[in-house]
Amino acid sequence: MSNRLAEESSPYLLQHAENPVDWRPWSAEAFDEARRRDVPVLLSIGYSACHWCHVMERESFEDPTTAELMNESFVNIKVDREERPDIDSVYMKAVQAMTGQGGWPLTAFLTSDGEPFFGGTYFPPEPRPNMPSFRQILESIRSAYDERREEIVRNAAELKELMEKSSAERTEGPVTQEGEALTGPALLDHSFRFLASRFDQTYGGFGGAPKFPQPVTLEFALRVHARTGDPEALEMVTRTLSAMARGGIHDHLGGGFHRYSVDARWLVPHFEKMLYDNALLGRLYVNAYQVTGDPELRWVAEGTLEHLLTDMRAPEGGFYSALDADSEGEEGTFYIWTPAEVRALLDKETADLFMRCYDVSEAGNFEKSNILHLPHDLGAVAKREGMKLEALRELLQDARQILLEARKLREPPFRDEKILASWNGMAIRALAEAGGALNQPRFLEAAVSGLDFLLGSMREGDRLRRSYKDGTARIDAFLEDYGGVGNAILSVYEATLEPRWLKEAAWITERVVDLFWDDNDGIFHDGPKDGEVLTVRARDLMDNATPSGNSLAVELLIRSAHLFGEERHRDIANRVLDREAGLMARFPSAFGRLLGALDRTVADPVEIAIVGARDDSRTLELLQAALSPYLPNRTIAGTAPGEALPYRLPVLEGRDRGTEPTAYVCERYACKAPVFDAVALAEQLDGG
Repeated sequence: MSNRLAEESSPYLLQHAENPVDWRPWSAEAFDEARRRDVPVLLSIGYSACHWCHVMERESFEDPTTAELMNESFVNIKVDREERPDIDSVYMKAVQAMTGQGGWPLTAFLTSDGEPFFGGTYFPPEPRPNMPSFRQILESIRSAYDERREEIVRNAAELKELMEKSSAERTEGPVTQEGEALTGPALLDHSFRFLASRFDQTYGGFGGAPKFPQPVTLEFALRVHARTGDPEALEMVTRTLSAMARGGIHDHLGGGFHRYSVDARWLVPHFEKMLYDNALLGRLYVNAYQVTGDPELRWVAEGTLEHLLTDMRAPEGGFYSALDADSEGEEGTFYIWTPAEVRALLDKETADLFMRCYDVSEAGNFEKSNILHLPHDLGAVAKREGMKLEALRELLQDARQILLEARKLREPPFRDEKILASWNGMAIRALAEAGGALNQPRFLEAAVSGLDFLLGSMREGDRLRRSYKDGTARIDAFLEDYGGVGNAILSVYEATLEPRWLKEAAWITERVVDLFWDDNDGIFHDGPKDGEVLTVRARDLMDNATPSGNSLAVELLIRSAHLFGEERHRDIANRVLDREAGLMARFPSAFGRLLGALDRTVADPVEIAIVGARDDSRTLELLQAALSPYLPNRTIAGTAPGEALPYRLPVLEGRDRGTEPTAYVCERYACKAPVFDAVALAEQLDGG
């Protein structure tokens, strides 16, 4: 018999709809029921691609005895963290404050007023060393709630007060010997040195196992290289991206990347694939290719973005959220290979060479099977085999395609087909920028289609919606949604110069300020001013797997202010950067995108004005020349001769509007001599 989750649209909630637990979705009615029954609330938060969420479901939530205990003693609420990042943020911080750690599944126990008093993550069905069983936890919590209610309520109130204070207070960072706080270039240099000290010189990335890609941190390092020319910053990026591309975290057959590596050398991944990871990494590989011209980086970038188009794109134009780690009840089964499987598909000579290149052996590197990875340099392999490198690459490409077609016949991992605004914004931005940088129209076309979908089907009146599934958009969007989509709009505008995107960019920037900015305290909140009132108003400043809403909003305001000349938006962004300088200085690895925004205010801007008919091939060649190089502080604006634009754009003011397509390269709106062809524009952008 189904529980109350059967009426929900979230794939994660629907996965629990047949549990014997009397799950309820997050609602006021659930807390009313807890007050009526005088019992605590058990809040369980996870997401559809979460491996340990599935494990806890099988072990505990599908167990009738455990479910009976949960139903008798608690009102049980299930939340999809991807649909409700505000709820997840508040209760994750609470559990971290109580236990010193967090993760998913997140298990929190609340009073009937929603205030947390105990929590943890995964709990096993039977006791383990230093870890009680889930049933023991349930019994202890209910007993304490009945017998020590006043103590629990008092502790919950104290925790709430601590969280409220922490959310609003300003943190001072390290100071110079002269006693001044670090700001501007000094803060950027300090932050980079901190990150460099934690860089893994052997395998790339930061820290040890488990190892996450951290694309936002690497974005900042690439910006440091662009601004200062520091070769160490570029080496950090290229070494990491090269090691990841060779490792098992990279899907060598279907493209794209898995969530993270359980080891330090990128070999054994946690196999789920997330839209945001591949959007952020796809864009980063494009940027690294722009800097280095390395064809391997371009190949990985294109493969990652093709994965989004092939495996994650909805018919409507948006992009799905995730592919599960599990299939056939086991993690990674879809992706691993035995020698017998390879030999059954390839001729003997090709199979042997493929297995030597991709480390496929009888012993295996993952549960007696093999994760494809490239432990050897292909140039050295080709030399040893007496082959030309290009011939080896072609042979391996043909073999990969054969294995990919065979893999399609396996039971695929579950795909979470909800469409989230912020993650789609990241994907659309990556595709738009890749379309321009790599001169790949299919990427740009997908970006435009995706943005049309978001602003059509996921906007109601003057509001964005967070989530879309089965023809319905739901949940008011959060700061990260507006910031992510806003940055995508600006990137699509720069790649197309279509005036319609100017209106959308201006609209969404104003929405960010109107709905989320607190001018008195000088902070952005994650939820809208008129949104649901939680026990603490969500405000998550730090980047996690994705950039924070705060950093996305600041980036949007800086980019938009430069395009439109809106000083109020620039001032708001600078207020946030000044306020959070102390936190950035103390925890640089948690503020990669905000540090990137600060870099925008320090590095010299590059403004490119293009005047010409958009259907003129010469105009398109100028635009292509403007989009090709890595110019992280670039602003592009364009118009056709005699065209009336809907907004004033300072970079276009005073430009000649003759009949011949013309480009102007400017810095702080002071321009060099106009140029009329793509070669001359490229030379100016290269410093010529």
